[in-house]
Amino acid sequence: MNLKAPRGTKDIFGDEIYLWQYVEETLREICRYFGVNEIRTPIFEKTELFQRSVGETTDIVTKEMYTMNTKGSESVTLKPEGTAGAARAFIENGMYSLAQPTKLYYITPAFRYERPQAGRQRQFHQFGVEIFGSYDASCDAEVISLVQEVLNRFGINDVELKINSLGGNECRKKYNETLKKYIGDNIEYLCEDCRERFVKNPLRVLDCKNEKCADVIKDAPSVIETLGHECRNHFEQLKENLNNMNIKYTVDSKIVRGLDYYTRTVFEFVSNNIGSQSTICGGGRYDNLVYECKGPKTGAVGFAMGLERLIMLLKEKNLVKEKVRNIDIYLGSIGQKGFLKAQKLGYELRKAGICAEYDTVKRSVKAQLKYADKIKAKYCVVIGDSEIDEDKIQIKFMEKSEQLNVKLSNIKDEILKLLKEKV
Repeated sequence: MNLKAPRGTKDIFGDEIYLWQYVEETLREICRYFGVNEIRTPIFEKTELFQRSVGETTDIVTKEMYTMNTKGSESVTLKPEGTAGAARAFIENGMYSLAQPTKLYYITPAFRYERPQAGRQRQFHQFGVEIFGSYDASCDAEVISLVQEVLNRFGINDVELKINSLGGNECRKKYNETLKKYIGDNIEYLCEDCRERFVKNPLRVLDCKNEKCADVIKDAPSVIETLGHECRNHFEQLKENLNNMNIKYTVDSKIVRGLDYYTRTVFEFVSNNIGSQSTICGGGRYDNLVYECKGPKTGAVGFAMGLERLIMLLKEKNLVKEKVRNIDIYLGSIGQKGFLKAQKLGYELRKAGICAEYDTVKRSVKAQLKYADKIKAKYCVVIGDSEIDEDKIQIKFMEKSEQLNVKLSNIKDEILKLLKEKV
C-alpha cells in the first residue's frame, strides 16, 4: 500500500507553514488598504461554468481539469482557477445590485493535471483579485498597482510588468483574420494543438510555448495595430494611469494570456529568477464574462498570482522573513504537584493572551529545559514543591543569563509586565 501524498501535491508544515502564513497575512493586509473584501467560493463548481468562462479551446479545459460525475450524474470540476467562481458568485448573489465597483479577493487551492515541476503543482494555491462594475482603464491600473504593492512589500524589485491590449470583440475578429493570413501556408509547421486553435481561436497560437510555433509567429503583426479607436484610447489611458503612479511597464504584443475570457487589457509580472515558470502573476480585463454566464453586462478586471511561485521567489532572493519567537514562557515542573500547578497556570496564562507551554510527555527537568530552549521560549520557570510552599519562583530569561525572583502567585502579572516592556 502506497500512502504517500499524490504526485503534484505536498504537505506544508513547520517553518514552511510560518512563511505561508506570513505571506497570506501580508496579502490580506494589502487588500484591506485597497478596500478589497474576501470571498470564499466552493472548491468545485459545475463543469459547464469553466467550459463557458475559461474556454473550450484552452489547455485547462481540454487537458487539465479534474472532472467527475456526482451520484446524481451531475458533472462537477475541482476549480482550476478562481475568476469563474467569483463571477458566478457575483451573479448568483446579486452583487451587481450593490454600489459598484465590487472588489473581491481570494486565497484558494486550485487544481490542474499538469506535469509537476518547480513552481507548478497539481494542487496549487492562488491569490486573486477581481473587480466588477467598471469599464474604465483606471480600474485596470488599480489592480496592477495592487500587485505592484505586493511586490514592493516583499522587497521584490526586479520583476518586469508587461502589458498588452487584445481589444474588444470586433478588434479580435479583425486581428484573427490578420493572423490567419500571416500564418497562411505555415500552418503545417504548427504543433497539433495550435492547428486546432488556428481554426477555433487563432489568437491563442501566440500563447504557445512550442519552439516551432514560436518560429512561425515571431514576426506576426501586433494585435495593437488592429485596435479600434475606443480600445486604443482605453489602452492609452491605462498607460497614462500607470505613468501617473510611476509604475514601470513594457508593451509586449505577444502577451495574450491562456484564457478565452480576456478582452482589452492583459498583463503579466515576469521574473527571471524562478526557472521556466517565470510568470508569477497574470491578469487582465474580461468585460464579457459576467454576461456570458447569464448575468448583466458588467465590466470586470482582475489577476491571479501563484503562491508557490511567489514563495519560491522570496526564497531565491533571500527575502524570507525570519521566524519570530512565539512561545512566551515555558512552565517546567517537578513532581505531580508541580505539574498540576504548571498546567493550571499555563491555562490561565493562555486565557490572558500569553503563549505558554508545559510538559505533557513526562520529561526530566533537564530535558524540559533543553526543550524550552529548542522551542525558543522567551522565559522559563521550574515549579516544584518548594516554589509552591514558599510562593517564590525564578523567571529565567532564555536569551541571556538573567533571572528575576517574583512571587509565584503574581507570575501572570509579572509575565504580562515583562512582555509589555519588550514591545
